[in-house]
Amino acid sequence: MVKTVNLNTDIPANRELRITLPADVPVGPAEIVLVVSSSDRAIGRTLGDFGHSEFFGMWRDRSDITDSAPFARDLRSEGWKRSA
Repeated sequence: MVKTVNLNTDIPANRELRITLPADVPVGPAEIVLVVSSSDRAIGRTLGDFGHSEFFGMWRDRSDITDSAPFARDLRSEGWKRSA
């Protein structure tokens, strides 16, 4: 079984963290992965920021895509087939 728990925190000056996991996390061996992102990436990003990014509407002028939802679903499906 794989369980993912995402926790957000600030790293203190002494660089020590104490983590209390939720009760539904099983006991026993575990792999802990710490991802540290730079502060300029983590702070101030909102869904609205995405709407103003270069990615939002990047396919709007394509005449070969009549409905973006099935097109994106097919792209994801093909990607999963290739990675298997």
